[in-house]
Amino acid sequence: MRVAIATVQVPFLTGGAEALAEGLRAALVAAGHRAEIVTLPFRFFPAAEVERAMRTWESEDFMRMNLYEPERVVCLKFPAYGLAHPAKALWLCHQHRSAYELYDAAGAGAEERALREAVAAFDARHLPAVSPRHTISRRVSERLRAANGIDSTPLYHPPPRAAEYSCARAEPYVLCPGRFEHAKRQELVVRAMQHVRADLTAVFVGEGGQMGATRELAQSLGVAGRVRFLGRTTDAELLALYANAAAVCFPTRDEDYGYVTLEAMLSSKPVVVCGDAGGPLEFVVDGETGHVVAAQPDEVARAFDALAAQPARAARMGRAGRARYRELVPGWESVVQALLA
Repeated sequence: MRVAIATVQVPFLTGGAEALAEGLRAALVAAGHRAEIVTLPFRFFPAAEVERAMRTWESEDFMRMNLYEPERVVCLKFPAYGLAHPAKALWLCHQHRSAYELYDAAGAGAEERALREAVAAFDARHLPAVSPRHTISRRVSERLRAANGIDSTPLYHPPPRAAEYSCARAEPYVLCPGRFEHAKRQELVVRAMQHVRADLTAVFVGEGGQMGATRELAQSLGVAGRVRFLGRTTDAELLALYANAAAVCFPTRDEDYGYVTLEAMLSSKPVVVCGDAGGPLEFVVDGETGHVVAAQPDEVARAFDALAAQPARAARMGRAGRARYRELVPGWESVVQALLA
């Protein structure tokens, strides 16, 4: 079967959605299908560019591909699901979040309000007609139901290189991977290190717009000696960092899915997340596979200290996390079957 994976991209910005598309393409090819990722650039601003993107995708007819028409199209992101094709499947990473749960009604101007209405109308035109309708997590399905009254089925999938994660002897550091941006809240970990009593270091992996500010915060709080900023690492380096960590912290707010949580579980490491983490809460069970804490520095520090003080218990949590991953996350074969059903 010829399968097109329709999505959008922001050039030079690579994250979980791009890894998901590549993983799906590889899984389809492994299952004997021909698969291509079909993408267009996406611009978050100004509002006119978002509206232009909606019009562009609505004008795309995937049954007119110069004799190479796909037999199935899997749509991943807004507004790619506006394309025309009689056999569309939805596997939604997230909607245009600034028009929904990230929308600030009190501070919105006329242009933002008009865009929000246009996005909601676009979704109402296209999403109900797509079948099957899947999302990448229960959290994304909850948002879709709350905002648009549309039902969908969560469909979990493995993170990249899932078979390569392993567990080694724990060393005294907490690993904090992720792109530096406001929603990831790396500054929460930096503030927590003021209160950590155990001999632990916080190790940050990743880049992003908030990296400089987070470094400056560590300096100003006097904890620069207790945090390390590694920037971008190789795959092999990251696998080793997971394997040797005492724990993994993912302090994000309202995440769609969260590969970090799954990567930590595959490495048999306990995970510290916050009570408003979103998707990671579908995997982390407080006191069993890690700690779910309030998004407060002292609460994060308390979790770090508890894990450091009881290494045998932390190891049991890590093993329980790996078992929970195996229970909840299907292989790519099941994902392909669901999307092509």
